[in-house]
Amino acid sequence: MPSGKYGMQEEWEKEGDQEIMMDFLLPTGIFLKFPVSPNDTIKSIKKMVWKNASSEALFGALGDPDAYVFTCINQTAEREELEEESRRINDVRPFMCVLRLVAREGDRVEKLTNTQISLLIGKGLHEFEAQKNHEVNEFRTKMRMFCEEKAQERQMLPWQQWMKYSFPCDLEPCCSPPEYGSVKSKNNKKIFINVKFEACDESFMLQQDPQDLPVALMRSALKKKATVFRSLRQEPEDYTLQVNGRWDFIYGKHPMCQFKYIFSCLRNGQNPYLTMVHHSTIHKYQEDQGSMYNQVYKSRSLSRPPPLPLKKQNTSSLWCISEPFYIHLLQGSRVNAGEGMKLVVQAGLFHGSELLCKVVTTSEVTVCSEPLWDQKLEFDINVADLPRMSRLCFALYAVLEKAKKPRGTKKKNKKADCPIAWVNTMVFDYKDQLKTGEFLLSTWPSVPDKSDLLNPMGTVEKNPNVDSAAGLLIRFPNIRPHPLYYPPLDKISGGNMENNGDTTIATKEEYMKLKEIMDNKNSTEFFEDEKELLWKLRTEVRDHFHESLSKLLLITKWNRHEDVVQLVSLLKNWRDLPGIHALELLDYSFPDPAVRSFTIRCLRKLSDNELLQYLIQLVQVLKYESYLDCDLTTFLLERALSNWRIGHFLFWHLRSEIHVASVSLRFGLILEAYCRGNIHHIRLLTKQNEALGKMKALSDFVKSGSQKMTADDLKLCIRQESYLEALSDLLSPLNPSIILAEICADKCRFMDSKMKPLWLMYNPGAQEDMVGIIFKKGDDLRQDMLTLQMIQLMENLWKKEGLDLRMIPYGCLSTGNKMGLIEVVKNSDTIANIQRNSSNSAATAAFNKDALLNWLKSKNPEDKLDPAIEEFTLSCAGYCVATYVLGIGDRHNDNIMIRETGQLFHIDFGHFLGNFKRKLGINRERVPFILTYDFVHVIQQGRTNNSEKFERFREYCERAYKILCRNATLFVNLFAMMKAAGLPELTSFKDIQYLKDSLALGKSEEEALKNFKVKFNEALRESWKTKVNWMMHSLAKDNRP
Repeated sequence: MPSGKYGMQEEWEKEGDQEIMMDFLLPTGIFLKFPVSPNDTIKSIKKMVWKNASSEALFGALGDPDAYVFTCINQTAEREELEEESRRINDVRPFMCVLRLVAREGDRVEKLTNTQISLLIGKGLHEFEAQKNHEVNEFRTKMRMFCEEKAQERQMLPWQQWMKYSFPCDLEPCCSPPEYGSVKSKNNKKIFINVKFEACDESFMLQQDPQDLPVALMRSALKKKATVFRSLRQEPEDYTLQVNGRWDFIYGKHPMCQFKYIFSCLRNGQNPYLTMVHHSTIHKYQEDQGSMYNQVYKSRSLSRPPPLPLKKQNTSSLWCISEPFYIHLLQGSRVNAGEGMKLVVQAGLFHGSELLCKVVTTSEVTVCSEPLWDQKLEFDINVADLPRMSRLCFALYAVLEKAKKPRGTKKKNKKADCPIAWVNTMVFDYKDQLKTGEFLLSTWPSVPDKSDLLNPMGTVEKNPNVDSAAGLLIRFPNIRPHPLYYPPLDKISGGNMENNGDTTIATKEEYMKLKEIMDNKNSTEFFEDEKELLWKLRTEVRDHFHESLSKLLLITKWNRHEDVVQLVSLLKNWRDLPGIHALELLDYSFPDPAVRSFTIRCLRKLSDNELLQYLIQLVQVLKYESYLDCDLTTFLLERALSNWRIGHFLFWHLRSEIHVASVSLRFGLILEAYCRGNIHHIRLLTKQNEALGKMKALSDFVKSGSQKMTADDLKLCIRQESYLEALSDLLSPLNPSIILAEICADKCRFMDSKMKPLWLMYNPGAQEDMVGIIFKKGDDLRQDMLTLQMIQLMENLWKKEGLDLRMIPYGCLSTGNKMGLIEVVKNSDTIANIQRNSSNSAATAAFNKDALLNWLKSKNPEDKLDPAIEEFTLSCAGYCVATYVLGIGDRHNDNIMIRETGQLFHIDFGHFLGNFKRKLGINRERVPFILTYDFVHVIQQGRTNNSEKFERFREYCERAYKILCRNATLFVNLFAMMKAAGLPELTSFKDIQYLKDSLALGKSEEEALKNFKVKFNEALRESWKTKVNWMMHSLAKDNRP
C-alpha cells in the first residue's frame, strides 16, 4: 500500500465488478486469502470460506457455519459483527480487506435485530449503552416494553381490525364525488369498475354508483362470479378490495368515491382496477408478521428482569425552603477567544420563554483555555418557588478590556460583547429531584448575529462533541443533607383552589374587559392590569373562554409556587380543547408537565388523517422536550404502532435529522423503540434506506465527474447488478402504498440544474402508469415539505367546504442531511418552456400571451378544451391565494408548471413568509401574487371581453381566501411549531407575523376581504412588471452555455 494511504475506501468506490483480494482469519488459526466480487453477499463469502477451508488443516474443528459470524473494522474504526448476512461486501465496506471469523456468542436473533436497527437508523445501539446514563437506560427499557406490548396486542386483532393498522384507508376529506370536467355529475351517474379475483385471470367490468359502500361492489362481483362460473355464492364480508399493483385497499363504511384512488379515476375519466382478496390471504400476511415477532420476543421474554422495588427515602418538602437558589460556577475548559479580552459567563433561570428572576453575571477573568471563576451565583428566587421545569441557561462571552477604549467613544459602544457559546441544563433531574453535585456542561457554539446571549429555546442536551466544545464546570449545592423532590401533581392539586378566596365573581365591566382581551386573537402581550384581571377571573376563563387557555398560561406567575398550585388545580377541570388549539400548547413557552399532559389528552381526539397532516410539526416540537420520557413521545409511538402509514412517516421525519447533534440521541432512541414495536417494518424500511444509499452514490457520481457526465453514463451505472437490485422492489418513501417495482434505466436521467437532481422512472405495476421520483442532494427540502404540507391542508379545508381548486400538492420528503425525494408530476411542463417553444426569441417569449392557450388547445382538442380551461381557472385561483397567504417568493415562469389537463401548479419553494429575492437592493418581486395577462387570457378563453369567466375566477379566489381566514389560527400554530426546525426563514415570531397579516388574524371577515380585493387588483395592474421579470429570467436561462 502506498505510504500515507490507508484503508480500502477507493477500492469500494470503484465502479464495475472488479474482484478484490481479501484476507480471512479463522478461529482455528488458519489464514486464507482469495478474491471476492464487491457484489458478493456475506453469506456467499462464508460458503466460499468453508469451501476453501475444507482442504486446510483443522477443518473438522470448525463445525456448523451458523455457529460463526464475521467481524471487521468498519469505516468509523469500530469493530463490527456482520450479523446481517444478506448484505453485500460492497455495502459493508470494511476499512481493511480483512474479515475475521469468530464463534457466535449470545442470542443470535437479538443480535441480528440489533444490527438491523443500527444500520437502519444510522446510529449504533452500542452508542446508547456507552452513554452509561440512567435516564437513557430507563427510557429504553420502558419504551421497549411499551412497544413490544403494542406489537403483541396488534397480532391478536381480528383481520378487519388488523387491516386498519396495516392498510389504513387513503381518503379524501369529504365524500362528495368530483365534478366531471366543468359539468356537475348527476347523482345517478354510475362508473365502470374492472374487478378480478386473486389467483384468477378472469376479470369483470361492473357498473356501480360511486356513492355505494365497497361491500355493494363486492356483493355485485360475487354475484357475477357465481353466475359466470356456476359456483356457490360467497359472503362479501369474507373479502376486501385491493387496488391493482398497490398496497392500497378499499373497505369499510366509506362511499367508494371518497377513496383517493377511486376519486382520481373518476376525475380523470379512467376505470378503476381492483382485485377481490379473500380474508385467508390477509390472515397469511398477519401470520407472517406474527412469526417474525414471536422469534424476537421468545428469545427475550425469558431474560426480562423484574421491576426494581421503589426505595423509600427521607425527604423534605421543597416548598418549605425559603432560601435563595444558588449554584457555583467553578471553571471553564477548551475556551477559545482573542487575546486582550476578558471572559464572562451569564446565567439565567427560565420557565419556557419566561425569565424567572434577574440574570446573574460573573466577574471578568482573563482569556485562557481553562479560565477559573470559582464563584457563587445567587438568584433572586427562593428554592420553594422554583417551577418543576426550571432550566438554567448559560452564555459564555468575551468583552474587550475597557482600558483600551479611546476617550471620545460614545456610550452606545460600551458593550462590545463577543458571544462564544451557550448551554442549558435542567434544575431538576428526570426523577423530579433537585440536582446536586458537579456537572461538566459541554457547550454549543453561539450564533454571532443573535442579539440575545442566552438561548432558553435551545436544547438541554450537552454537546456530544466533547473533545472540541468549550466546557463549563458547575456545582449544584446540597441545600439539605437528603434529596429534595418537587412535590408530585396529586399533592399539588390536593388543596381545592376554589376555596382560597382569591377567585371572585366578575362585575359587568370586568367581564366585558375580559371578553375584549379574549377576542383579540393577535395579541400575546398583556398590560399589568390585564394580567391581574385575567388571573383574578381565571375560573371565568375556564368556564366561558376555555379555548384561550394559552393566554392564562402566559400570564401565570410561574415563580410563585402558590400560583402554580392554583393553575394545576384549575387544569383538572378544564374542558378538552379542539386539536388545533391544543397544538399551540406544545410550544416551548408552555413546558409545565401538567400542561403537557393536558395537551396530549386533547390531541388523542385527532383522527389518524389529522395526525398525519400535523406530523411534521409534532416531530419538530419533540426538540422542546426537557426529558427523554415524555407524554408526546409515548403518544406518537402509540399512534405510529396503531397505523402503519403514521409509523412510516414518523420514521422518516426522525431519521432525516439523525445527523443533528442536539437531537441525535432523542430521535435515535425513539427510532429504536419504533423498530422494536414493528419488527416487520424494519425489512421494508431497510430496503428503502438501501435504495436511498444507492441514489446518493449515483448523485455523487454525476456531480463528481471530472469530464462532463452524460445520461448514458448514469444509465450504465444503474444497470449494474447491485444498483438494479437495490433500486427495485421497494415501497416509495413518498407514499408507502405505491410499489416501485422495477427501475427503468433507459428512462432515467439527471437534470441540468445546479444540484443535478436524479430523475428516476419505474415501470408500472398492473394497469398503472409509470411512476417517477426525483432524488435531490444538496438542498434542504424541509421548507418545500412544509410549504407543500400547507398547500395540502388548504386543499383539504377547501374541499370540506365544497370547493375543489384542483391543487397538486405533490409528494416531497426530506430523508437525510440536505437530501430527499420529490414526486414527478407526469404530463406537465414549465410555463417558460411552453413560452420559449412558441417563440423564436427568448426576449419576446415571456410576452407571447397566446402561447399558453395554444398549448392547452393542442393537448385538449375540441370538447376537451372547456374542461381544461376550467381546471386552469380553478387551480390558478388556488395557487394565487396560497402563494399570497404563505408569502412565497422567487416566482418566475420556470417554477410555475402546467399539466396537459390544464392544472397549474407551483414548484421549488425556496423563499416564503415574504422573504423575496432582492437584487441591487431592489425587491425584485413587487407583486403580492402572480397573476399575469397570459393567465387571464386563458381564463377568459382567449376573448378580451369575457368578463363573466374572469369574475368567476375572482369569486373562487375570494371564497378560497375567506375559508383560509376562518382557519387562520391553525396555520399560525403550525408555523409557530416549526420554529424548532431551524429553517433560515422561520426562526422567530416576527417571521410568523407575515402569516398573521396575510390571513388578517384578529380582523373581521369584511375587513379581510376588502384588503384582499385591493391586493388582487394590484396584482392585475402590475402584471406587466411580472412579464418584465419573467423576460429577464428567460434571457438569463436561455443564455446559459
